[in-house]
Amino acid sequence: MHTMSTKNKKWLFIIFALLAIVMTACSQLASEGTAVSQLTQNSDGYTDITVDHLADILKDKDFTFVNVHIPYAGDIPQTDLSIPFDQIDANLSQLPADRDAPIVLYCRSGNMSTQAAETLVNMGYTNIMEVDGGMNAWQAAGNKLVKNQ
Repeated sequence: MHTMSTKNKKWLFIIFALLAIVMTACSQLASEGTAVSQLTQNSDGYTDITVDHLADILKDKDFTFVNVHIPYAGDIPQTDLSIPFDQIDANLSQLPADRDAPIVLYCRSGNMSTQAAETLVNMGYTNIMEVDGGMNAWQAAGNKLVKNQ
């Protein structure tokens, strides 16, 4: 019976470690184009997304897109609704009745949309996303706002 030498065991370990790294990297690359529903929620129960990710998911938009900033300062294109962040709970009738439906919130910098996201999560919504940096980050990435009001 042949036993494996210590040197061969080290090489085998290195090969398995590299294989694990490659598999992890490939799965992360595959998930960058992931559907909205497969993103990971933070500890507050909603998902933070970047403006780059937002631009990507706007291509095949399958979510309700809500500007919660007050006062009105413009919209990211394809915005569906404008609801003041501090009145989100009083305007649930404007949102999808299905509390599992994807909803993306944004404001000017991220503060108001974070508060609105927390409110909706506390009301039982399960698929809330919040755009990190809001309209400021959107414009800093070279994108334009539109004026709808």
